Amino acid sequence: MKTRTLLHQMMATFLILWLAVDVAAEDNLQQVLDMEHRQSSERDDWRHPAETLAFFGVEPDMTVVEIWPGGGWYTEILAPYLREQGTFYAAHFAPESEVEYFRRSLQGYQEKLAAQPELYDQVKVTVFDPPAETAIAPAGTVDRVLTFRNAHNWYMRGGGEEKLHTAFVAFYQALKPGGVLGVVDHRLPESRADKLQDSSGYMKQSVVIAAAEKAGFKLVESSEINANPKDTADHPRGVWTLPSTFVAGEAQREQYLAVGESDRMTLKFVKQ
Repeated sequence: MKTRTLLHQMMATFLILWLAVDVAAEDNLQQVLDMEHRQSSERDDWRHPAETLAFFGVEPDMTVVEIWPGGGWYTEILAPYLREQGTFYAAHFAPESEVEYFRRSLQGYQEKLAAQPELYDQVKVTVFDPPAETAIAPAGTVDRVLTFRNAHNWYMRGGGEEKLHTAFVAFYQALKPGGVLGVVDHRLPESRADKLQDSSGYMKQSVVIAAAEKAGFKLVESSEINANPKDTADHPRGVWTLPSTFVAGEAQREQYLAVGESDRMTLKFVKQ
């Protein structure tokens, strides 16, 4: 009887400690989200960073890779969140890329990091340029690989599903067993023609899942955190018609502001 009571006490203590750590991590993340350095925090209403990172199970002591961070919207959250206890890799564009936009984007990102070392001095910048360069972090060392609105780029840049598969293989190699791949991307309705994925910026969720599973991942869960039922995914200039790009111009800005950012899939995979 005493043994059973002691066991129950130990389990209760463990649960209390686990809940305390979980609450502390959540509070820490909210502190980062409230910091003044964030340049476009108004997009939180569409991108739901707190809910998204919680869904992917990101903790402040983890090793995390963000793939193609662009201008650093999520880096502004992840770098300070992981700075003290964790490790943060930013797998950016190749500095010698033939694509001028990629070179300019990387340069801007590096300047951003250099401007605020108190936030970004621990960021480890690596290169992701599939299939040529895919060593985003030492193999088997990463807890989370996160990619936000990028799967369509690999699909569209030649190679289609095969290029997408190559990217997922790289993510699989970097992750520890049991590590998680988190994917957010613009979602094309399954009833639409596959060819729309070639240029619209939208991807079918089934295509993304198939590419990840082919690389060895198992889909754990999908979420509607970043869904937007107002998005019809049939805009004249693809997803870039919507905020925050507005390629259709100022004349239609109010129309597309009313739609908001794109409807997005949010997928959590695990390396088995």
